[in-house]
Amino acid sequence: MTTIALDAMGGDHAPHSEVAGAILAARELGVRVLLVGQQQAVKEELARHAREADGLPLEIVHAPEVITMRDSPLAAYKKKKGSSAHVAARLVREGQADALVSAGNTGAVMAVAHFTLGTLAAVDRPALAASFPTSKGKVSVMLDVGANVDSKPAHLEQFAVMGEVYYRVIFGTRRPRVALLSIGEEEMKGNELTREAHNRLKKKALNFAGNVEGRDVFAGNVDVIVCDGFIGNVALKISEGLVEYFSTALRSALNKDLRTKMGALLSRPAFKGFKETLDYSEYGGAPLLGVRGITVIGHGRSNPNAIKNAIRVAAELARARVNEKIEAELTPRYTAVRETAAH
Repeated sequence: MTTIALDAMGGDHAPHSEVAGAILAARELGVRVLLVGQQQAVKEELARHAREADGLPLEIVHAPEVITMRDSPLAAYKKKKGSSAHVAARLVREGQADALVSAGNTGAVMAVAHFTLGTLAAVDRPALAASFPTSKGKVSVMLDVGANVDSKPAHLEQFAVMGEVYYRVIFGTRRPRVALLSIGEEEMKGNELTREAHNRLKKKALNFAGNVEGRDVFAGNVDVIVCDGFIGNVALKISEGLVEYFSTALRSALNKDLRTKMGALLSRPAFKGFKETLDYSEYGGAPLLGVRGITVIGHGRSNPNAIKNAIRVAAELARARVNEKIEAELTPRYTAVRETAAH
C-alpha cells in the first residue's frame, strides 16, 4: 500500500482540512496516510471523524513544531527541525513514506524538501509544476511557477524534460507537446534566456512546439509550458486572481434581480460544471519535480477535497516511479546540462 506523509499542520485550516482530506483519500484511493503534526491537536480532530475514519489506514506521527505562513523559508528550515514538514520529509527520506504532501508555507516546504531530500543526480534545480484548465477540456502544466527566480537556459531545458515526463505519467499522453513561454511565437522573440532556451529545446528529442504567449496558456494547444519561476509565479497568481474576480462578478450579476435569478436557476447545471473546471481543489497540488522524494505542495486554503487530490497526485507519481523516469530521461541525453548550467 502506498504511504503518504501528510503535513497535518500546514494549511490555513489545519488540521481540519488535512484530517478530513486524509480520510477521503484513505477511503477512496486505498492509500495509507501518516498524519504528521502536533499529536494532541491531530488526535482531537481525528476523534471528530471517528465514524468515517474507523478501520482506515491512518496513523498519527508526532511533530512538536509548526511552520507558519509568516515564517521565513530559510529560517523555518534551519530553526524548526521538529516541524511537521521536517518530520514528514524525514519519513520520506528514511523510506517510511513514499511521498510528502503539504499545504503549508510554500517557500518553507520547498526548502525543507530540497535540503532534506536532496535533488536527483541529473537535476540542478527542482521546479514547481502547476495545472491549468484549458478551453479544449484538458489540462496544461506550467513549470516553474515559483521554485526559482533566476533560472538559466540549462535549467529551463531540465524543466522541459521533467514536465514532459510528469505529463506522460499523470495524464497518459504519449507525446506531450512542450512549449516555451515568451512574448511572441517567433523564435527570435523574448529575452536572452528564452532565446537560448529555445535554441536548446528545438535540438532535443522532445515534441517541442516552439514559443507560446501568455494568452495561449488556457488554449490547450500545448501540454507543457516552460518558463522561469518568477514569470510562472506571476502568471499563476494573476490566473488565481482572475478566477476569483470572475466568480464574484458572475455571482453578483446573477443575483441582480428576479429575472437573472431565474436565469441562474435554469443554468445551474452548466454553472456547476464551469465551477468544477476552475476549482483548484480538483487539481490537488503542485508537484516539486526534481527532488529525491515525491513532494506535492497544495494551496494554503486547501479544503478536504484539495487535500485528497494532492494525496492522489502524490500516490500516482510514487506508483509510476516518476523520479526514476526523470533520471532515465535526463542522464543519458542531457549529460552536458550540469556542466553548462554554471555558464
